[in-house]
Amino acid sequence: MSIGCFRVTRHYESRLWGGTQMADWLGVTDAPAPFAESWQVYNDNSVTTGAYRGQTLRAVVQACGANLVGARSFARYGHDFPLLAKFIDAGQSLSVQVHPDDAYAHTHEAHTGFHGKTEAWYILGASAQSDVIHGLQAPLTRAAYAAAIADGTLESHLRHIPIKPGDTIDVPAGTIHAINAGVFLFEIQQTSDLTYRVYDYLRRDDQGNLRQLHIPQAIAVSHLGAATPAHSTPVSRAPGYEELVRSPYFVMDRISATQTQLWTRPADSFQILTVIDGACTLTDAHDTHQLRRGESIIVPADCETYEISPAPRAVWLRCWVPDAD
Repeated sequence: MSIGCFRVTRHYESRLWGGTQMADWLGVTDAPAPFAESWQVYNDNSVTTGAYRGQTLRAVVQACGANLVGARSFARYGHDFPLLAKFIDAGQSLSVQVHPDDAYAHTHEAHTGFHGKTEAWYILGASAQSDVIHGLQAPLTRAAYAAAIADGTLESHLRHIPIKPGDTIDVPAGTIHAINAGVFLFEIQQTSDLTYRVYDYLRRDDQGNLRQLHIPQAIAVSHLGAATPAHSTPVSRAPGYEELVRSPYFVMDRISATQTQLWTRPADSFQILTVIDGACTLTDAHDTHQLRRGESIIVPADCETYEISPAPRAVWLRCWVPDAD
């Protein structure tokens, strides 16, 4: 018997840079202040619907294995749920930071249990002046990079990318980056919280201490060559259906519909569906789920088809793990 689609609790994070857009957008009243992140789907979130209600997502992966995550993900990551989906609201600019890849994480950070961190952002809110940091303006040697960090001139080397709602930004592991003030976005990423801060505007934590930087690790993992494109170009797959970004770790699609449609899984993979506009009803062989803006649901790999009925219109992001080719 198949697992059936299910939902998990959201985990809220408060950070000193949190903003004011997300609470109203999600329609929540119990958010911390400042409200920085809503972890929609994560290993330690508790299941709220279906046969595994009350268990953590991690426990469901342990119980169901490839039937939940898919054969490729299970072969690569075992009983880890491989993706983390979240919303981020930046009232202030985040630190300039970089994430390691799998090889570095598994070698140098094995004690954390985390993998590397490739991620992508779908911009939901931004002003006309909003931008993000993505890579360097020009290549640097590792020695020059270290010197710029040490003498406080790194900011002059950073590449600022203008953004607007609807943009998708691709952030492979090793990319120096930052989400700047006023930006509200959805992020899909590998399951990891390994972040190496390179520069943090001399900010202090709530105890008055300068926030920790991770300079040796950042120097080791940062890509310092020619910058890769920041914006990902959408690829139309069908009317109302665009592939926004594709990496070896995930694909993110944007789907807009006004009529009931039957959907078939795109690969031997789970799917994370997150509604970003409107509302809809998802029906599978087990149950019917009402979804409104800001809510996510997990479609297990063994669920080959499901139906979505917009009410009366819905736009959602679909994230999944691609096949090896």
